Amino acid sequence: MTSRLEAALSGYPRQFWVLFFGTLVSASGNSLIWPFMTIYVHDKLGVPLTVVGLVLAANAAAGLLSQLIAGPLVDRFGRKMAMTVSLGTRAIVMVGLGFANSLPSFVILIVISGFFGSMYNPGMNAMVADIVRSEKRVEAYGLIRIVSNLGIAIGPAIGGFIATRSYFISFLAAALSSALYFFIILLFVRETRPEIGDGSRGSEEGNGGYGYLLRDHTFLLFCLAFAVMGIAYIQMMTIFPVYIKDQYQIPESQFGLIMATNAAMVVLFQYPITRVLRRYRMGSAMAWGALLTALGVGAVAFSSSFGTFLLSMVIVTIGELIFAPASTAFVANVAPQDMRGRYMGVYGMTWGLSFGLGPVVGGMINDRLSPVLIWPVMAAVGLLSAAAFLPIGRMPTHKKGIGATPAAPVPATLGGNPDTRGAEGNSHE
Repeated sequence: MTSRLEAALSGYPRQFWVLFFGTLVSASGNSLIWPFMTIYVHDKLGVPLTVVGLVLAANAAAGLLSQLIAGPLVDRFGRKMAMTVSLGTRAIVMVGLGFANSLPSFVILIVISGFFGSMYNPGMNAMVADIVRSEKRVEAYGLIRIVSNLGIAIGPAIGGFIATRSYFISFLAAALSSALYFFIILLFVRETRPEIGDGSRGSEEGNGGYGYLLRDHTFLLFCLAFAVMGIAYIQMMTIFPVYIKDQYQIPESQFGLIMATNAAMVVLFQYPITRVLRRYRMGSAMAWGALLTALGVGAVAFSSSFGTFLLSMVIVTIGELIFAPASTAFVANVAPQDMRGRYMGVYGMTWGLSFGLGPVVGGMINDRLSPVLIWPVMAAVGLLSAAAFLPIGRMPTHKKGIGATPAAPVPATLGGNPDTRGAEGNSHE
């Protein structure tokens, strides 16, 4: 067993492991506060849930704008620049949020956080795609998710107890973790941006355009399906903690344990699931993930105790274990090498769109109709996304690298071209 594990984890460069352990530091600190942000704004600042949704929407809107700008910057100036700017700003903003005692000051800081914080993911995801072979990317992104969720398992379990005593300490700890990861990136990570030569997609688009991406119909359909699914999923991270506290008196400490269970499942089961997923078409895998997410979200409507709410999160997590690494690997595989920043930026925008719209829609249903109606409505949204994912597995993807000629269409599978894939998969490139 040990030798098989060592063989599975071999083949990743040292820099990947720096990102791996840095992610643990950052995720542990950030998850001390973010799972409880809706409760903090709702209770400490005394605003209704619809306003909470609008605050989170402002954060997401700033992130959407950031992703549009960050994608070309990552492709032109490098991945490391985006990551360090994001982490440094995040550390400063977290300290500021700890001192914010009014809604306007909180909104200003949350918008700054959304803009600069969103620059990290395009840079990191593009860097992983740069340094990891395409046949190993599903597992690589799965490993990043594992260590991120290990941090999330640690963070909320501790943060729930800290939050009942002092939210300021939670904000300060999150700031320190971002600052530590900032120095890790600054000192131990090298730039990986590929050189852009004549004839590349990036050169054709003026080193910063989106024309080629906007003609990639497979990718655009994926973004639509992912955004719709995200609207349902994000309810579990934003509206869900307020719902179970207001309707069933489930405190922050118990919600922290629910989130810790979500993270622990990712830590224990993500890697073996990604190994299995490589055998299947991306569209089918992501459709199953969206279906299970929809079922878990819908199950909240029939729950009334800590145990049944925990079961709902378990079902959602199983869906997440399927769709999350598959979706990131899909983007890495279909993106031309010199446009990875832009593809990852637009991919991040779809998540930002979901994060912005989801809490607003959920908050409006809660305030104007009935809190329990949130969950069947969002289950229907999740089912719609599952149906949208299915055609992706049958659509061709056209890979073009730096200075490459158009490649032949290949089926969008997790492990590469199934006609030539060996035991470890085959590169699209």
